[in-house]
Amino acid sequence: MKPIQFTNQTAQKIYSDYITRIKRTTQPLDKKDQEEILMELNSHIYEGLLQLDPTNEIENLVNLLDKLGAPEEVLKPLVAQKKLEQATKTFNPKHIFKALALNLSNGVLYIVFAFLYLTLFGFVYLIIAKILHPNQVGLFFKEGKFHLLGIRNSHQVKILELTEVLGYWFIPTMLFIIVVLYILITLLLRMKRKKFTLLHSITMYYL
Repeated sequence: MKPIQFTNQTAQKIYSDYITRIKRTTQPLDKKDQEEILMELNSHIYEGLLQLDPTNEIENLVNLLDKLGAPEEVLKPLVAQKKLEQATKTFNPKHIFKALALNLSNGVLYIVFAFLYLTLFGFVYLIIAKILHPNQVGLFFKEGKFHLLGIRNSHQVKILELTEVLGYWFIPTMLFIIVVLYILITLLLRMKRKKFTLLHSITMYYL
């Protein structure tokens, strides 16, 4: 991006500070998205200034930036959606949780998705518990019927005459379930994702 040059130093500082705020606001995104947003807003500022009297740079710039809005506010929904797009494309857990954190205020459904991802840690806990207490954790049946997927102490297993049917296959089974559920939840999140453009975001802000 080529920075806009001003003859007035105060106007240059105001512009530079605004660009810095854009960079800070878009920091959660990858470099490509950051650069795209920065170039789009910079172009918007440049084109806006061309339509105004160049003799009063400070007033023109301040009025234009006021209309454009604070980057922390106007870019918030766009950054959240861009991060969500990145997360659902890469399936990276780090990006997933950052995207959900940014979108929690955008609807109850995102809270539901966050809860679904957190439930996967329950399966991780069962794997750890199986390693530590192999006879108390597993898929339990009683008289050929499903009884419990989880934890029972040794006394309950004996009293209730439970049979753990997976043994150490319990661990790869749980890993398989975690992977499958993670993929399915992420695909559902991808379907939910709304596609926003920067122009749309700015237009909605003005409305």
